[in-house]
Amino acid sequence: LITDEFEDLMPRYLNFVRGVVDSEDLPLNVSRETLQQDKVLKVIGKKLVRKTLEMLRKLANKAKKAREAAEEEGEDGEDVADKEEIVDEYLEFWKAFGKNIKLGLIEDSSNRTKLSKLVRFLSSITDEYTSLEDYVSRMKETQKAIYYIAGESKEQVEGSVFLERFKQKGIEVLYLVDPIDEYAIQNLSEFDGHKLQSITKENLKFGDEEEVEKKRMEIYEESFEPLIDALKSHLGDKIEKVKVSNRIASSPVVLVTSQYGYSANMERIMKAQALRDSSMSSYMSSKKTMEINPTHPIVVSLRE
Repeated sequence: LITDEFEDLMPRYLNFVRGVVDSEDLPLNVSRETLQQDKVLKVIGKKLVRKTLEMLRKLANKAKKAREAAEEEGEDGEDVADKEEIVDEYLEFWKAFGKNIKLGLIEDSSNRTKLSKLVRFLSSITDEYTSLEDYVSRMKETQKAIYYIAGESKEQVEGSVFLERFKQKGIEVLYLVDPIDEYAIQNLSEFDGHKLQSITKENLKFGDEEEVEKKRMEIYEESFEPLIDALKSHLGDKIEKVKVSNRIASSPVVLVTSQYGYSANMERIMKAQALRDSSMSSYMSSKKTMEINPTHPIVVSLRE
């Protein structure tokens, strides 16, 4: 059975795999159509996917294990140099076929856990791609979620006002700068018991909130209530609501999207689709929430 495309044997996201399968269990005296529906072929397909993902997993761990071995050997200058010279072969694979793995997160629900360990993203604290496992290992003790922000490029998201408080607290944020990233991440609700949370959506929690901070927020909400009512009245239907923010440090205001709606980046991607239905635009665009910074001089003067 020779073919260029055979999704029953290998899923679409693994279309870069090439090889020969030798099996003694396939019936020969049948038509091509009957053979494609054979149960043995389905078993072979599952095993091929499993073996491929295991191979990629080993490749992903290869450089990590080599660095750990270099660290154990000693801390002299020569060993450190050797550690820096270790080439991550999986990173080269990721740059070429990373989109395929992300497509797998969307299409292959049965192998989603294995695929989640293979994905790599840019991060706010490192210049290299990082895995979700490495992110979790660096999380603060009080941190309960894996935070991410989506945008057009690394340069754009690095300058985002949404990162202000995270930089202050030293919390790592993943950068989703590939158009497929946000689609893929929506199919991965959590990793290793930690939910994935967009920092551009409402109801953001850092996990380290203390009673003092909660009381302070309650006082701010009460004292800024007249300004909140005035802004809501002035802006009308342009925004859904106005509230005091806990996510911005130096900017006066920020607009966030609803927790279950499209993010601003997803709206941008959907609007750029060539075959999009323009009548769906009103349903696609989510109402924004305006969050104000209670410590910013402009906001304080507006209240007065």
